[in-house]
Amino acid sequence: MKTRITELLHIEYPIIQGGLAYLADATLAAAVSNAGGLGQITAVTLPTSEDFRNEIRKLKTLTFKPFAVNFAISLYGDKWKEYLDIAIDEKVEAVTITGGNPKPLLERIEGLGIKKISLVSTVKQAMKAEELGIDAVMVVGQEGGGHIGRNDLGTFVLVPQVVNAVNIPVIASGGIGDGRGLMAAFALGAEGIEMGTRFVATQECVLAHENYQKALIEKDEMDTVVIKHSIGAPARAMVNEATKKIIELERMGVDYEVLQPYISGEKNQLAARQGEMETGYVWAGQVMGLIKDIPTVQALFHRMIGEAEEISEKWKNIF
Repeated sequence: MKTRITELLHIEYPIIQGGLAYLADATLAAAVSNAGGLGQITAVTLPTSEDFRNEIRKLKTLTFKPFAVNFAISLYGDKWKEYLDIAIDEKVEAVTITGGNPKPLLERIEGLGIKKISLVSTVKQAMKAEELGIDAVMVVGQEGGGHIGRNDLGTFVLVPQVVNAVNIPVIASGGIGDGRGLMAAFALGAEGIEMGTRFVATQECVLAHENYQKALIEKDEMDTVVIKHSIGAPARAMVNEATKKIIELERMGVDYEVLQPYISGEKNQLAARQGEMETGYVWAGQVMGLIKDIPTVQALFHRMIGEAEEISEKWKNIF
């Protein structure tokens, strides 16, 4: 496959692994990169800057192919600045930016040749990102897992609008988990895709507890709910006792201080990494309804590319 995304990032397939807080480690990132996509590790959810440096160095031993680092810049205050210095020192070639205004980060890496990709959820955000010098935007629809936009815009509506509004490459995200989703993204004008939930359900996502992965298979697209609406940071999670409690508190109109213990990173890790699936919460997109197995990343890529090729041939017969 050849798109502006594959050329920008020097990858074989325009498939990007999501940031996946607490889960996106060197093992998963290397598997995605080795399969021909762009793997990435998450930065600020690693406990210390030294842990982050070690994770980058471990990743370099597992793949010689391009990879990225995800910076969720709204988390943990200015912690990302120290981590960014390490990424620069380790000569990371690409970064993805989520959860806030990318301008401060962009100013720190200006002129260094690092590829810059920003997550957006509106046309206005995409246009602003282009103005700031972002190389490509990832457009997340409301179907996606984790943090999504505030306007409940679906991927099918949002992606073509962004494509029409900017000149930089667009990456579609939200509700994509197979070759059909990849080809649908192309049809909408995107030049690549990002997947998060689908990569959690792979053998190389070793930090995800088996209970989490099992739930992704057993549950369907109706088993997700959007939490954190009340604090202006909506995010899609799996329905369980923990998320039901969060929704109940939000309906009661509690303030952030009351809500915080229920939506903390510790509560996320409790389920995602320790397997306590009712006590903690996990992120999950509506694509969960399409997940029926836990393949290797390589097998997932092989399947997706095969599906895409079949669709391409079918299109030739239609037109």
